[in-house]
Amino acid sequence: MPGEFTAIRSKLPNARDASMLFHNLASQAALYAARKVDKPLILYGAGDLGKMAKAFFETLGIPFLYVVDANPDRYAGSAIWNGISVLKPADVPQEHRETCLLAICIVTHSYTSISDPLKQQGWRDIVPFYDISEAYTDRHPLGNGWFTGELKDVDIEGIEYVLEHWGDNISRAHHLQFMAWHSLRKEERYDDAPVTTDNRFFIPEVVSSFHEKEVFLDGGAHHGEVSLRFMDIVRHKFAKLHAIEPDKENVRVLRNRLYHKDVLSSQKIEIIECALGDRSGEAPFLQGFNYASRFSPLARKTVTVRTLDDMDIPATVVKFHLEGSELEALHGSMVVLNKYRPIVATTTYHNRNGLWQTPAFLMKGLTDYVFLLRLHSWMGTGCVLYAIPCERYVC
Repeated sequence: MPGEFTAIRSKLPNARDASMLFHNLASQAALYAARKVDKPLILYGAGDLGKMAKAFFETLGIPFLYVVDANPDRYAGSAIWNGISVLKPADVPQEHRETCLLAICIVTHSYTSISDPLKQQGWRDIVPFYDISEAYTDRHPLGNGWFTGELKDVDIEGIEYVLEHWGDNISRAHHLQFMAWHSLRKEERYDDAPVTTDNRFFIPEVVSSFHEKEVFLDGGAHHGEVSLRFMDIVRHKFAKLHAIEPDKENVRVLRNRLYHKDVLSSQKIEIIECALGDRSGEAPFLQGFNYASRFSPLARKTVTVRTLDDMDIPATVVKFHLEGSELEALHGSMVVLNKYRPIVATTTYHNRNGLWQTPAFLMKGLTDYVFLLRLHSWMGTGCVLYAIPCERYVC
């Protein structure tokens, strides 16, 4: 069962310590345990990920009995759970604890802090939701439950390079924590490197350098959550905001939210309906999956793909959250990144490229930048790489 123990470390690893800890990790047999639903299913967590899990199982036609949540009253009258019971853990029949599969749909807390008390209550079969979604990637684009598999020599060399070139020891700790989950489904915690769930894309090292003339590029804008947060942080004092989103349903919500937030700010906002990639053209893209819409061979329709280099947007801050195509988008952005030297914040947790390929590419392609890694949620998710030009980095 994943997450059977948690390693708690009080000392942040320097480059040498991180290399030793990584080699110890790499010496252990990597596990693969994507999990099909093979018994009656119950969801744990009625929040955002629980809602996503609900939509996932409904799309696949996989039924679940009900939802368990520590605060079920919070969801009373919720339209999303209309007709579905949301129970307190204590109200679950003992028989269900012994015979059902419980999918943990929470990543804002560590896995073991959730699973250990549930085991003590008699639950026998507990698994992270993303381990289930990983078993159905041939039918649904949602991922995040990937395993590293065996690390080859090129992986080991690449990871060593990245561990050496992080800008601080918190980054090394979070990189090790990220790898431990995706390799072995083991949790590591560092006392001085907390997982921060409230500042994704806007860590202090980024926000401290913001000014009133920022040109913000929101790649993978979804419904505008990050764009709206940016505008609030800079108090609506910015030069331009470019929100890039290929999914038509997402664009409809995005347009409504951004253009109705503030009349004056809306005049500085441009919504660009396309996907970002390493070359301009057309590509198969699965639409209508909310957060999970992405490039996929399962798609029957294509979307327009553009490179950031072709658009030549003079961005000062670039955010990429592209459901696994971040590295390809970066390949198509290096002329712009070197020309305008923006702050870059990109997710790295949607596929194996986050182990080392994505950070190594930026570390080798950008000069005089500081590279940081931060975890903003648990279970191998919420991992964001920050590249900050030295002239804007405030220690």
